[in-house]
Amino acid sequence: MGGFRGNGRPVLLVLRALKLGDLLVAVPALHALRRAYPQHQLLYAAQNWLGDAVALVGGFELLATHGLDEPLALRPGTVDIAVNLHGRGPESQLRIEELLPNTTISHGSERTVGPPWRDGIHERERWTRLLKWHGIDADPQDLFIANPDVPAQPPGATIVHVGAAYGSRLWPAGRFADVSRRLQTAGHTVVFTGGAAERDRALDVAGRAGIASPAVLAGTQSLREFAALVASARLVVSADTGAAHLASAYGRPSVVLFGPATPEEWGPPPGPHIALTKAELRRGDIFASDPDPALLGVSAQEVLDAVRDLRLL
Repeated sequence: MGGFRGNGRPVLLVLRALKLGDLLVAVPALHALRRAYPQHQLLYAAQNWLGDAVALVGGFELLATHGLDEPLALRPGTVDIAVNLHGRGPESQLRIEELLPNTTISHGSERTVGPPWRDGIHERERWTRLLKWHGIDADPQDLFIANPDVPAQPPGATIVHVGAAYGSRLWPAGRFADVSRRLQTAGHTVVFTGGAAERDRALDVAGRAGIASPAVLAGTQSLREFAALVASARLVVSADTGAAHLASAYGRPSVVLFGPATPEEWGPPPGPHIALTKAELRRGDIFASDPDPALLGVSAQEVLDAVRDLRLL
């Protein structure tokens, strides 16, 4: 029966087969959908490793999806409402259309009804604006998520997140080390985070800073454990990555370094957060292997000045 699964509840599917930061900027829209459709089974289509983070949003189950290169793992006709929070391109729309949903919520195109796509607006606003156009009340500042049910290890740490998905967002290791050394001297408990592939970089930064290797947590934590660490953090210093978006989702003080992306579209919300960049130098190539000039234009001293502005130094 169209729109229903075996349990009898109508299914609402959100497609956003992207990374952690993309999930977190979509949280206001996800919260709005949960409120608007309390009787639906809510599915979020994304990569399997995001399961812990999806659980923290609340109300959604993860539908493991590699990306847009393969159909979604649902039988056509079993989805009542399909929501395209992935983008506006034909690839994402094809994955939606294959499901034969009763209702589609998406931006307007030749084959869909919806608001026109707007460049230059913040991602949180983009997706709440989409829902508002379709008659669903949504607040772009409704971005907080639940605390994980595991303790932070260590609690109250200052997180220096040295990694990033692309080389364009990798601030120099020596500058991370300069900042870390100064924070440690000032009494911060500094830990270094990142993925397993970034552990060597984290060890390098820690070594340059003169901080012992047990402070290097990169590659040792699950996503849930990492979220718990951020939720209790004294401070987060990071490039524009999932770590920075977690700091926003938990209202923890952060200094965020921007390179190819702009703070106007991806930056933190109002609160104890400072975004640093050199917009006039921006090249804007997200997939470049070398750091964007807008990122390289930010000095270690400017990061320390931002920490001081947050009254944490």
